[in-house]
Parts: sequence; structure tokens; C-alpha cells
Amino acid sequence: MRQLVSRFLGDQSGATAIEYCLIAGSIALMIIVVVQGIGPQLAATFAAITGSLN
Repeated sequence: MRQLVSRFLGDQSGATAIEYCLIAGSIALMIIVVVQGIGPQLAATFAAITGSLN
């Protein structure tokens, strides 16, 4: 039983996949935050362009 537990704790075969998932999740979260921050500015810019075209 002791060998089984030590082998399980020493196994790192899935660690890389979990790390990549964490990196991808954090990048997605950063993109969402940036888009939400820039969104109102872009809407105002497009509204100004639309107003100048009319």
C-alpha cells in the first residue's frame, strides 16, 4: 500500500496538461477583461464615425 501511494504521489504525467489548461484559462480571462475595458471606448468611436457619416 505504501508503494502504491508513493508511486501515485510521484506520478507527474498529467501535470503538464493541467499547467497548459491553467495558462489557457488565465489568457482567456485576461482577454475578457481587456475586451470589456476597451468595449465602451470602441462603441463611442464607432458612434462618432457613424455620426460623421450621416
